[in-house]
Amino acid sequence: MDRWTGKVALVTGASSGIGAAVVKALANAGMIVVGLARRVERVEALRTEVTELAAKHLHAIRCDITKEEDILAAFREVEQRFGGVDVLINNAGIAVGDITLFTPENTAQLRQVVDTNVLGLVLCSREAFLSMKKRSIDGHIVHINSVVGHSVPAFASFNIYPATKYGVTALTETMRHELRMADTKIKVTSISPGLVKTEAIPDAMKVGQTPILEPEDIADAVLYVLATPPRVQVHELTIRPVGEMM
Repeated sequence: MDRWTGKVALVTGASSGIGAAVVKALANAGMIVVGLARRVERVEALRTEVTELAAKHLHAIRCDITKEEDILAAFREVEQRFGGVDVLINNAGIAVGDITLFTPENTAQLRQVVDTNVLGLVLCSREAFLSMKKRSIDGHIVHINSVVGHSVPAFASFNIYPATKYGVTALTETMRHELRMADTKIKVTSISPGLVKTEAIPDAMKVGQTPILEPEDIADAVLYVLATPPRVQVHELTIRPVGEMM
């Protein structure tokens, strides 16, 4: 991670779960970290959970990832305050339960998932690429994907969520080619976890014998892919809890 010391990392969905764990890990590793979230006060509160030095380099910007104007404003602020983005962690993502694809009047819920998990990810990646390209930075874009972006489990409540994560899998490969054709050495990585103990997971699944990962396990994976030599691109990294059936 030495080459990223003092560099700028932008983390979406930074207020809880995987995003919060990644923010803390990157800040403790010596990066300037900007967390994007609607609940910006929760990102700011993370300063109490990192070292004193890291806390000085942990920042928060209010951003709704489904609104392009919020994304553009956030990237402008990062450029003005810190010079630009060197690492982007596309973590923001949602799933909606209690509906199927065929539930009447589910359009708004389905659109929210697509806008967050796919379009928000693409727009943030675009702005990060433009920042890196402008400054000739060989940066890194990391997508927090999911194992359901590779295989769909037979759970009706997943509705459109696996389709959006399959989209992230396809986008990772598309971006790899586009970054290559743009004559850059910017990396792109998909990290696909199994079940992770976050706010999105029902409490009943967080106790007992259900195999489950901690958010810090995914943060460790982010540190790993970022720490690889410039010649190495980890394209896809799958992480499952031992014994997972999904």
